[in-house]
Amino acid sequence: MNLTDYLKQERGRGAALARVLSVTPVTVSQWSSGDRQVPAERCPAIERATGGQVRCEELRPDVDWKYLRASAVESNSMVEADPDAGRIEPLAELP
Repeated sequence: MNLTDYLKQERGRGAALARVLSVTPVTVSQWSSGDRQVPAERCPAIERATGGQVRCEELRPDVDWKYLRASAVESNSMVEADPDAGRIEPLAELP
């Protein structure tokens, strides 16, 4: 799902997402409308905050997320076995 569709599902989602990400609602609106590109470093936080409904691949298809995800899982397994390494959980409850 893209960010625009996610935000349209419920009133107030843009403001709630902005609070979770510590950005202004205007910034979230600009990302959603395509006026500004979502910074790649913000994509994982958006994915977590939306419970995986808005994926990094949708936000920034120009980034090799498959490689980055594999690298993250690999480095997690080097530190300790983590059965939840690939699971995405919301940062906070959004309306």
